[in-house]
Amino acid sequence: MNFLKVGDTAIYYRAIGPLDGRPVIAFVNSLGTDFRIWDAVIAELGDAYAYVLHDKRGHGLSDVGQPPCSIEAHAGDLAALLDHLGVKSAVIWGLSVGGLIAQGLYAARPDLVRGLVLSNTAHRIGTPEMWNARIDAILKDGLGGMIDPVMERWFTPAFRQPDNALYAGCRNMLARQPAEGYCGTCAAIRDADFTAAAARIAVPVLCVGGDLDGSTPPEVVKSLAALVPGSRYVEIAGSGHIPCVEQPVAYAAAVAAFLKTLPELDR
Repeated sequence: MNFLKVGDTAIYYRAIGPLDGRPVIAFVNSLGTDFRIWDAVIAELGDAYAYVLHDKRGHGLSDVGQPPCSIEAHAGDLAALLDHLGVKSAVIWGLSVGGLIAQGLYAARPDLVRGLVLSNTAHRIGTPEMWNARIDAILKDGLGGMIDPVMERWFTPAFRQPDNALYAGCRNMLARQPAEGYCGTCAAIRDADFTAAAARIAVPVLCVGGDLDGSTPPEVVKSLAALVPGSRYVEIAGSGHIPCVEQPVAYAAAVAAFLKTLPELDR
C-alpha cells in the first residue's frame, strides 16, 4: 500500500503503469466513494495510459484530516501527489466533487493539467442550504438514513436490484465512509464556485453527463460546458451519477474518443 503525507494528512494512492513512459490519467473520485470505482474503466482503457488514483481526504483509507475541508485543500493533495510521483502533466478526470477538484487544480496549478474530463459535475453544485441540511442530518443521525436516497440519485432503477452484487457493494462503500470526512467534503462542495474560473480554462475539456443522473442532471453539466471555451459534451445513455460503475464500457469509450483527439495522447 502507498501513502503520501500531505501536511498532517496521510493520502492513500496507487500508481499503475510507467508514469514516465505513457500519457497519465489522474482520476478523482466522487463524494462517498473510493478509487475502486475506476477499476472497470481502467480495464477498458488498458495499458495505453498510466494511471494515478487516490482516496481524497476523509474517504477510503486516507486520513480525515481537519474537517471541514475545501476544494482547494483537495486540489492541493492531488498536486502534492503528482509532484511526488514526478508527473509533469496529466489528464485530470474528475467525477462529481472530483470535477470540482479538477477545476480547482487547474485554477491553482495549470502546469499539471494537460486536459480535463469533467464528469457528472458542474461549476457549482447545489445550494448552501441543501448542503448544510445534509451535514446537520448526518452529524446527528449518521450516514445510514441517507443511503437509500443517495443510491436513487446515483444509480438507475435497472441497476438498483436486490440481486445485483455490484449495487450491494456500492451501498457498502458509502455506508463505511467516515461520517466526519463525508461531511467535511460536503462543506467543500457547499463553498465551491468555479463560475468565473471556468471561462479561463484553456486546455481541452470534455464534459460528461448521465441521462438519468439524479445528482447532477444533464442540464447542470451542460451549463458547465457552456462556460468552458471550446469544451465538448457527451451523454452516457442508461446511466445515473456514477457511470464508471454503471456503464463503464460506454463511459470509457466516450472518454477514449476524446483522449484520442489530444495530440499528446494520440497513441
